[in-house]
Amino acid sequence: MSTTENLVARGKQLAAGAGALATAVALGATLLAVPAQAAPGPTKPFGVVTAKTGLSQRQYPSTDSSVRGHLHHRAQVGLVCKVRTQSVGGNTVWYLTRQERASWVSAKYVTNSGYVKYCKDVQRSRHEPNHAAKHAVG
Repeated sequence: MSTTENLVARGKQLAAGAGALATAVALGATLLAVPAQAAPGPTKPFGVVTAKTGLSQRQYPSTDSSVRGHLHHRAQVGLVCKVRTQSVGGNTVWYLTRQERASWVSAKYVTNSGYVKYCKDVQRSRHEPNHAAKHAVG
């Protein structure tokens, strides 16, 4: 094979390789241009009331605390966090609900879905209302 023929054959190989590379780059750019579906964020935990007669919502995590409301059997309620306090039927866990007016429910009568963090691990502002107006002067 002469040098000229060798150079022509080598040029064809380089052209074919360059074409494949250009195709791969174009395909990659197309794939990058397509918006990827967002991975689902962490789901917020919720609970389902298991007590046949329903469940009292309390102002604080204690049966001595005032009742703020009532949840019916099989009601779903959003959960913010949990604490260990007064035992109810051998269960010391209480959940802070994720409602407009946050309240506490005993975990003895709630089946939770998802991981519920302890309240000490949750940002304070997320589960305690701002009482600045209560102390305002003027």
